[in-house]
Amino acid sequence: MKNSFLILTLSLLTWLSACSSAVDAGKINLENWKSDRYGCKGLRLQDMEEFRTIKNQFLAIDNQALIKTFGRPDRVELVDKSQSFFFYFLEPSSDCTGVELKKEPLRVLFRMNALSKVSEVTITDQNP
Repeated sequence: MKNSFLILTLSLLTWLSACSSAVDAGKINLENWKSDRYGCKGLRLQDMEEFRTIKNQFLAIDNQALIKTFGRPDRVELVDKSQSFFFYFLEPSSDCTGVELKKEPLRVLFRMNALSKVSEVTITDQNP
């Protein structure tokens, strides 16, 4: 009986700790961020300086917390079994209607490790 209670308690704690919640994004307007898919409206670009100052706060958070905070990524790229990238475009991408790209758009890249935790945050116009 005691062992069953202990196992049940540990299982419940494990389950509760596995639930992710949104993280603090400082002064970033998350409504604008989530509504600006592929950076088409240019709303994310307005928060770029704020993002630069707090980007390291997102290190080690899991992919679900990232999605709850910033919404579904504009693009996900699987590099291999051990890492992937979440892209959030700051400037209009090729997925925006009527946009003719002269250069690669500026984007936020979240590198996810094998445990689906953020291991690197970069603002760049380069592909990984």
